Amino acid sequence: MYADGIAVPSGATIYRTAGTGPKDLYTIASEGTPERYIDTDLLTDGRLPQGVTITEAQAISALKQIRANLQSQGLGLTDVIAMHAFLANPPGSDKADFAGWNRAYRQFFANTDLDTGATSMVPLGSGRPAPPIERNPARPTRTTLEVDLVVPGWLVEIEVEAVVPAHR
Repeated sequence: MYADGIAVPSGATIYRTAGTGPKDLYTIASEGTPERYIDTDLLTDGRLPQGVTITEAQAISALKQIRANLQSQGLGLTDVIAMHAFLANPPGSDKADFAGWNRAYRQFFANTDLDTGATSMVPLGSGRPAPPIERNPARPTRTTLEVDLVVPGWLVEIEVEAVVPAHR
């Protein structure tokens, strides 16, 4: 799902994002709660799909923010070479939701077969595998840590490094 290491081509530069979290989208939820930061595109009748965790929904929102940030710089998710993800424990849990984070990650990264180029189907929550949100063969190096996050309600914060092509 991710690379052991990546070499940056000669002449290329690195673009690094700041810690990016999910957007404050679900405004009917109380301020400072994890529900406030879920990706509302996932909601049907105010509910997340079966098995989709709040961490997973927040991670999808944060990854969409990363994608928009990169696009504003003329880059895309395929340019990402390194990722640092920080996860907080959901309320009532003594451990971060690494499974939900990994499902969200696969919606945007490492979702093609490197031998055939075929799109890999990935699950959303406990649903059946389906086409990912964004087809992307990139497998950046990745570190995921369980931490306390500063923004009340955030369960996910992400930083990425992307290669700016030398010809740019």
